[in-house]
Amino acid sequence: MVKKKAECDCKSESKCGMKIQPLGDRVVVRREESEEKTAGGLYLPDSAKNKPARGVVVSIGDGRILDDGTRSPFQVHEGDRVIFLSYAGEEFKVGDSELLLMKESDILAVIL
Repeated sequence: MVKKKAECDCKSESKCGMKIQPLGDRVVVRREESEEKTAGGLYLPDSAKNKPARGVVVSIGDGRILDDGTRSPFQVHEGDRVIFLSYAGEEFKVGDSELLLMKESDILAVIL
């Protein structure tokens, strides 16, 4: 199985060309955008918005190495919409994109 590397999706004309391949049981996730307004119709300023604990899996590693030397298969795949722990992962930027690098165990569910 060929793994796809997470690529920057810069909106600017100059592409940065940076690629990320997570190692082991790590997953790269692009967080979904936070809600602009409340259910009552009030618009929220950026400082009042909560970061959503939902996102899309961009890239996965090779899997955790088991005691017998084989690698465990991932339960998530590229393109899956997932729910993860609120403070999970390490945030980093690739070009204009903000991504999260987290362990697969930080992912709680796949949205079907």
